[in-house]
Amino acid sequence: MIVGVGIDVVDIARFGETLERSPRLSERLFTEAERALPLASRAARFAAKEALAKALGAPVGMVWTDCTVHRTEGGAPVLEYVGTVAAQVAARGISAIHLSLSHDAGVASAMVVCERLPAPVEEGSP
Repeated sequence: MIVGVGIDVVDIARFGETLERSPRLSERLFTEAERALPLASRAARFAAKEALAKALGAPVGMVWTDCTVHRTEGGAPVLEYVGTVAAQVAARGISAIHLSLSHDAGVASAMVVCERLPAPVEEGSP
């Protein structure tokens, strides 16, 4: 069952200007590995974190660096989360998070779908 959906769009150039004006912002938004990525990839990851926050109901107190966007061997993006983000995911009973990223024509976007999978039915249960 889907329990949350979030989407976010980021103007890459404007995002880059914001990071230049506020250099410490990068440390608050991104893990060390993410900070080393090109601007378009960082913008897409910021969009992913925003989309995740929206899918979780925009809870107060989440720490941005408690979530990292990785790529699988096949290239698909996945979210790794700990701390405050993991607590929000657990509190909502979320068992799967699906992520899609894109960046093209100066825009980065992300969509997140949070899902609660049904509990397995035990043998002999009605």
